[in-house]
Amino acid sequence: MRKRVFTILDALIIAAAFTSSFIIVDVATVAFDQIYWISIAIILISYFISSGYFRMNRRVWQYASIGEMKLIMKTLTAAVVLNAVIQLAVFGYIQYRVLFVTWALMLLGIGGLRFMLRLRQDKWKHASVKRRRTMIIGAGSAGTMLARQLLQNPDCDLQPVVFVDDDKSKRDLDILSLPVHGPAERIPEIAAQFEVERIIIAIPSLKKRELSDIYEACLKTAVKTQVLPMIEDLVTGKLSVKELRDVSPEDLLGREEVELHEEAISAGIAHKTILITGAGGSIGSELCRQIAAFQPERMILTGHGENSIYHIYMELKRITSGIELIPLIADVQDFQRMHQIMLEYRPHHVYHAAAHKHVPLMEVSPHEAVKNNSLGTYHTALAASEAGVDSFVMVSTDKAVNPTSVMGATKRLAEMLIHHLNEQSATAFSVVRFGNVLGSNGSVIPLFKKQIEAGGPVTVTHPEMIRYFMTIPEASRLVLQAGSFAEGGETFVLDMGEPVKIKDLAKNLIALSGYTTEDIPIIYTGIRPGEKLYEELLNPEEVHDEQIYPKIYLGKATSIPMNEIEHILNSFHKWEEEEIKEALLQAANRKAAAPAEIPTA
Repeated sequence: MRKRVFTILDALIIAAAFTSSFIIVDVATVAFDQIYWISIAIILISYFISSGYFRMNRRVWQYASIGEMKLIMKTLTAAVVLNAVIQLAVFGYIQYRVLFVTWALMLLGIGGLRFMLRLRQDKWKHASVKRRRTMIIGAGSAGTMLARQLLQNPDCDLQPVVFVDDDKSKRDLDILSLPVHGPAERIPEIAAQFEVERIIIAIPSLKKRELSDIYEACLKTAVKTQVLPMIEDLVTGKLSVKELRDVSPEDLLGREEVELHEEAISAGIAHKTILITGAGGSIGSELCRQIAAFQPERMILTGHGENSIYHIYMELKRITSGIELIPLIADVQDFQRMHQIMLEYRPHHVYHAAAHKHVPLMEVSPHEAVKNNSLGTYHTALAASEAGVDSFVMVSTDKAVNPTSVMGATKRLAEMLIHHLNEQSATAFSVVRFGNVLGSNGSVIPLFKKQIEAGGPVTVTHPEMIRYFMTIPEASRLVLQAGSFAEGGETFVLDMGEPVKIKDLAKNLIALSGYTTEDIPIIYTGIRPGEKLYEELLNPEEVHDEQIYPKIYLGKATSIPMNEIEHILNSFHKWEEEEIKEALLQAANRKAAAPAEIPTA
């Protein structure tokens, strides 16, 4: 039916164009004689032959663009040329001026008809869906592709109204009929001018620091801000413009991804057997992914929780090949089990990520904190030593520095145990210490997001609470890099960048979600048991100025006599909770002493 309608309308347009051309060229009344009707028949036949050849009426004109305009011009040009050939054969001459004017009028009529459908489609789309006025930051290829898809997508509720770009050559021009303004510093002003309801950042080539500056400008608008998926994902169809992601706290850090010394890491991992404890946890599972990229011969995935170990095992099984994956349910507190695993599989390297990390929970369960974090580390490390493991890297925390919590104190004791063992063992034992990781289990970020989605309020413990933050992938990469430098006895400290106020982090997340603190208030609940207002990465006795690799520093290891640590490990199960806390904090905050002999488990 649609093709039949187009055929009739095209015939009428062509007849009108041909007739009008006579009037325009000869400035005379058309003589409706035999020659006129033959000429009309010739131009119609020529057009429908050309139209059929170029399959013009098989196009969907609701989405017409430059490609369709080119097709119309080809079809009409071919029709006029064919008409001229037939005229020459029938009449012995060619009506050049008439044919040229006919071509121009047909282009105007046939092209106009089809692009009217496109305009009507756009008008219908915009009227049928309530669309949010959208600012696109970046007027390059990614931003242009995004704008085009948003304009053509009838199901999307985003209506592009303005581009923002720092490129002066694009300033004050229009792209896809959208004005280009800038620079990025004027984002709040431009957003107000165009009554913007959504901001999308479409600059995949920018560095993290530059993106962070743009995010800071977006925060001043209180408009929900999102980020375009990778341009490759849009082109390949893996993702659509409807799958824009929210700006994440990782983006706000503005930290450039660390470039690894891959040769050094590969030398220690490729074709080797690697054991990871706590393999199902936040850091442990990311360590597994990073390690797998260096093609070890075998990976031993150990953990106490069967679900988490099953999930990381299935993920690695799907994304790797040629690596033997061995998932094992094992508790680091169980020396016999860890010893049996070490002897059976003889790993070359062990990455010890298993730990209880939640500060308030450990305050009410100090027995479990000691068992898992201190005794569990000792048993696992001792088993590794007796099995002749080449190196053992313990993942530690900034809360182990001048600890005020049970969790921090048990991790500090674990560090001391590692350094004592290093003095007595052929295994190279080392510690890697860093701060909070964004998005980990127990992190404030998932909590804040849930509270915002629920309409608030967002809970912050104290307005002056400060923390260091790092992404899980970055922390894991630096752990591997530090491990490649380990010779035994080191405390590697990762550069955490600038500390962040938790209050500011909450405000940023609220703003980037399109709200203000009046919509979603922040309330202060008070410092929880064991928490400090700020964290440290080194205490004064451990400070060392040497940076051995970008973002990796070497601290000075300190400890207390082994017999004091041994006393806590042998006695804690008989003590009350307050006795455990007192003993832990007293030992963990003692001055350094020389290493002592290591007892057997």
